[in-house]
Amino acid sequence: MRLKGFRRSRNIEDRRGMGGGGLRLGGVGLLIVLAIGYFTGIDITPLLEGAGGQQTAPREISAEDEAAAEFTSRVLATTEEVWTGVFEAQLGETYVPPVLVLYSGVTQSPCGGASGPFYCPADRKAYLDTEFFGTLSRELGAKGDFAAAYVIAHEVAHHVQNELGILPQVNRARQQASPVEANRLTVRLELQADCLSGVWARSVEGLLEPGDIEEALNAARRIGDDHLQKRAGRVPQPHTFTHGTSEQRSRWFATGYESGAVRSCDTFAADRL
Repeated sequence: MRLKGFRRSRNIEDRRGMGGGGLRLGGVGLLIVLAIGYFTGIDITPLLEGAGGQQTAPREISAEDEAAAEFTSRVLATTEEVWTGVFEAQLGETYVPPVLVLYSGVTQSPCGGASGPFYCPADRKAYLDTEFFGTLSRELGAKGDFAAAYVIAHEVAHHVQNELGILPQVNRARQQASPVEANRLTVRLELQADCLSGVWARSVEGLLEPGDIEEALNAARRIGDDHLQKRAGRVPQPHTFTHGTSEQRSRWFATGYESGAVRSCDTFAADRL
């Protein structure tokens, strides 16, 4: 992805290098951390050991981490420009971009404590530990800078859903649904975010390099629920899926990329996911 010379976003909150700050995981936060371990196979023992409220040691910021932070800031800036234009041209609305929180290891949010990339609708912020890029590349096999850009775009897409009122509507429906039905709603929400990520990718074509789209499609496949459960040595259990299969995730990203239209991303009306 050609980002040299592209501006950096000012909507960055940098918490890197800070200690855990007495991370206390409530029920929801603990479930989030456990889910990370289940679906990625990452050892979460250090996170659970640090969940008792004790201060954890600050992490030294490496040159690699600094480069990842700069990359993240520039990718975030592209999402700001793309969604400002898309909201105006396709939706007739004004886009208010999110703040993206960079952190080290674990962090707290109004949605609880967690690790990895996530979006919290309560404070309208996206959260990202830039070390996840290394996990994505080395452990999950999703290599390339555009694979990392796709992760950022996906979390921003959840903010887009929040801006459009989709996220709170789905959250209310999930609270009234059975666990299996709640998972199905979550899958539709996540696949829509993949599709919206594709809309963003279509709009930044001028910054793309050969192979970039394949990197994003590969990343989508590598983080499909079925692939992650197989990787963890489990037989895939569709009723537990929360993000969609590898095929679904890559197909919905491709749908958004090929159309460039928000209207093509209505996964809730789709007969076939």
